[in-house]
Amino acid sequence: MKAARDLRYVLAPGTQVREEDFGLLFYNMKGPCLYFLSSGQMLDSSFFQGELSLEQWVSLEEDERYVTQERIRGIKKSLDQLRDKGVILEC
Repeated sequence: MKAARDLRYVLAPGTQVREEDFGLLFYNMKGPCLYFLSSGQMLDSSFFQGELSLEQWVSLEEDERYVTQERIRGIKKSLDQLRDKGVILEC
């Protein structure tokens, strides 16, 4: 199992993501299920290409308003919940 700091994510089959003002909106084509990720502008849909871990992604952020340890913990918890619901997959 990968360490939490090394985890990368991709969208699960049938899932799409759309950028919104509050963050990201996920929807699954299997049923009318919507999931919200209140990430503001810290994440965008390209994060789910599985190329960078959250820590690597955050290190690229130039606007420090979006990068607090509390915010990162919240995003990690939300990513875990999305993974548990089958919306995203670890890779």
